[in-house]
Amino acid sequence: MLKILGYQLSEELYNGLRTLVYRGYREVDNKPVVIKLLKNPYPSFSELVQFRNQYTIAKNLHTSGIIETYNLEPYQNGYVIVMEDFGGISLKDYFISKKPQFAGFLHEFLEIAIALCNILDKLYRYDIIHKDIKPSNILINPETKQVKLIDFSIASLLPRETQTLINPNILEGTLAYISPEQTGRMNRLIDYRTDFYSLGVTFYELLTGELPFPSNDAMELLHCHIAKKPPKITSVEIPQALADIVMKLMAKNAEDRYQSTLGLKYDLETCLTQLQATGEIQNFEIGQRDVCDRFIIPEKLYGREQEVQTLLEAFDRVANGAKEIMLVAGFSGIGKTAIVNEVHKPIVKQRGYFIKGKFEQFNRNIPFSAFVQAFRDLIAQLLTESDQQIQQWQAKITEVLGENAQVIIEVIPELELIIGKQSPAPELSGTAAQNRFNLLLQKFINLFSTQEHPLVLFLDDLQWVDSASLKLIALLMNEANSGYLLLIGAYRNNEVSVAHHLILTLDEIKKNGIKIHKVTLQPLNESTLNQLVADSLNCPENLALPLSQLIYQKLKEIHFLPHNLSKPYIKIT
Repeated sequence: MLKILGYQLSEELYNGLRTLVYRGYREVDNKPVVIKLLKNPYPSFSELVQFRNQYTIAKNLHTSGIIETYNLEPYQNGYVIVMEDFGGISLKDYFISKKPQFAGFLHEFLEIAIALCNILDKLYRYDIIHKDIKPSNILINPETKQVKLIDFSIASLLPRETQTLINPNILEGTLAYISPEQTGRMNRLIDYRTDFYSLGVTFYELLTGELPFPSNDAMELLHCHIAKKPPKITSVEIPQALADIVMKLMAKNAEDRYQSTLGLKYDLETCLTQLQATGEIQNFEIGQRDVCDRFIIPEKLYGREQEVQTLLEAFDRVANGAKEIMLVAGFSGIGKTAIVNEVHKPIVKQRGYFIKGKFEQFNRNIPFSAFVQAFRDLIAQLLTESDQQIQQWQAKITEVLGENAQVIIEVIPELELIIGKQSPAPELSGTAAQNRFNLLLQKFINLFSTQEHPLVLFLDDLQWVDSASLKLIALLMNEANSGYLLLIGAYRNNEVSVAHHLILTLDEIKKNGIKIHKVTLQPLNESTLNQLVADSLNCPENLALPLSQLIYQKLKEIHFLPHNLSKPYIKIT
């Protein structure tokens, strides 16, 4: 048992990958406490920041339903968090022996579910997103039935935030319970409704005894959360109304979930009232009292269905061995990047890689700048894979690059973390050096364009592309024995004339039989804008039409229409 100054530890409650949790008491007053500390004796800076985060957020939440946090104390090379001990055990352990056939099961489940609604409502009022709701982070006292939420290590104090696209091994949250937008692959912001999805998975597990997506494969789990519907709850012991509530919580799009904790609580209380009065729960229409008290513009694309479908069809062909270029053209801010990001779903399904780089207006003299960004992104993804996978990549990369590997390392320094330090490459100059670099980068890219993992390379702002990058694009696309590569390029068509070097290069590529598809985005029409306004105000489209017409007219006056309208810049006075 560990020794912590000022405390006596009596029992180990949890021994996880990153943290240890003990039960004990404070010596000065014999107060029962729970102590949490990092397992790593030499934690990294990011581990310490995350550990402190849960204390920083929880220390000010002096409310029932949230575990009371007493203090943060230094311990060895890190900290310990001292919390209250109210005699709780995890909801996972509490329900492990309970079955829906048990007479009081539904009654007890509904009371716990309503208590959780009250807890989430308090977080909502504090603008806190927990981001890791799951049975093991919910404690219940078996005697008093008091329910409390724990572990704010990845919680956010922002009402909305962006989840960056990252590798599944370092995703924030627990994969089995993570919401689609929290994967970073949905082109959506994260808000309080991400906790509703995780709560739905928690309810599903408690009611059925199993997870909706029980896979142990990380990429498969991500695809399930993003694109697959959970199996319906068909148990005769679970009333249809309760099953409908769970499925609504687990909707893929946040707009289709419950929009308020109070709306969810009302439906659960309706179930409980019926159960107490008649001993059964009749089916009823859920969500009738579900009204959000915040103005939230829907996080979805409007009026771009055809363009997105064209992009998805291109990826399907590439996943079957093709090699294509897809161009997305349009004015600045019209939504080119938002449409490209929609390809994330099939990429996860096919276990592909999505990497992106952006050309800069004032860095045109730096060759391959967007390619370098993209492959630094790829290396970062590879570094978070298992040791066995990294070793396999090390062998493949060194075999392909051979004695010239240092040439690529000089451009992408992160590569050295995978293949190690390399011997200096033979000296070349002028055209010979340039040709060698092009050939090596071409081989390097082809290494990641395979049937097992198709590659999507997104190059943004091609209107500022440098000539060296254009030459490399031509080499990549004209290579005969390669496939499984989708190169997506976005550019401002009002800044690219027929004589632009980008267009000239693409014309040359076409002559060699390479398919180049182009999507040109147009401003949205009045009808599509009206759909957005109606959805934002949660009202019928005919009621929203006068306001939509006014907005549309104002936008026409300033010669600008919003793009995907997930982040429209509209000011109404």
